[in-house]
Amino acid sequence: MSDARLTLITRPGCHLCDVAKEAIERVAAAAGERWVEVDVTSDQELEAEYGDRVPVTLLDGKEHGYWRVEEPRLLRDLTTP
Repeated sequence: MSDARLTLITRPGCHLCDVAKEAIERVAAAAGERWVEVDVTSDQELEAEYGDRVPVTLLDGKEHGYWRVEEPRLLRDLTTP
């Protein structure tokens, strides 16, 4: 498993996913954090849970949001102890 605090669950060919990748890259860079991308189609459980809501942002393994990355909120939650 990855040690990244941020995970972005995406789907190939998803325009919102491309936008979310750019947003999460900005937030991760500002917070000095790593992030990983997971293809929802690579896992049946992920597909069942998140299939209709991609992209989904996970922070520390918990759902933080879907469809859009709320950059200020995510940055705040990443940097607040």
